[in-house]
Amino acid sequence: MTHDIQHILDSWEYQGPHRLTVRRIRGRDGKVKIQLRLDVGLLQMEATGRPDGTRPYGQESLLDHFQQLAAAHRLYYGTEEGFELDREDCAALHRESMQYYHRRICYLELGDYEAAARDAEHNLQIMDLLRDYAADRNDWWASEQYRAFVLSHWIKAKAMLALEAEDYDGALEWVQKGQQMIEHLFTVEYGRPDLLEQRFELEFLQELEEYVRQRRPLTPRELLERKLAEAVAREEFERAAVLRDQLRAIEEGRLTNKQ
Repeated sequence: MTHDIQHILDSWEYQGPHRLTVRRIRGRDGKVKIQLRLDVGLLQMEATGRPDGTRPYGQESLLDHFQQLAAAHRLYYGTEEGFELDREDCAALHRESMQYYHRRICYLELGDYEAAARDAEHNLQIMDLLRDYAADRNDWWASEQYRAFVLSHWIKAKAMLALEAEDYDGALEWVQKGQQMIEHLFTVEYGRPDLLEQRFELEFLQELEEYVRQRRPLTPRELLERKLAEAVAREEFERAAVLRDQLRAIEEGRLTNKQ
């Protein structure tokens, strides 16, 4: 028996650094696995639970373990005071975050937005845990600095789920919510509104907004407005006049319905 995986790498070409090479496979245990092809090999992760398949302290994840410890501390002492995460705890949570990050980007590439949202929420909760309990604030910031990035992935997953359900307005609402959350994060929580212009996450969400708008069917009013603009551009003035009358009728009908 050989442990060499070269035959797997030879049969699965790496697509380069600008596009993720991802697939689902069925493992020997019968469970679905997620594989991420890298230039020097591959990562294999469990499709659910903790990506490495372990159950730290008998829990699904370290996040669950420390959340339960914090809850038990509050219940016993009646306060959160005195509960802390030391450097070793924080380092372990950082490592878990990286596992969920790798699986999250795989799920985004695969279009499994429900799973991607779940993994993003996991890492946001780790950041919340470190914010509240990290004894060394440097350990908190080592994770916190990526909050806007994780938020943008979470928002994309939520918006794409709405888009798949043909809820175009809902998808746009998610994008706008994400923009507001990131602006609030830097303006209020960090007190650094000057950094907003440098945040690629806002550009990422603007591109997502445009993507949604391009796929949203035009309303009757928007369709008439587009036809009117085309008629004017072609100097089809009689047709333009008819289209204006139709637009006016829609507007009057809308106003009448509100009365």
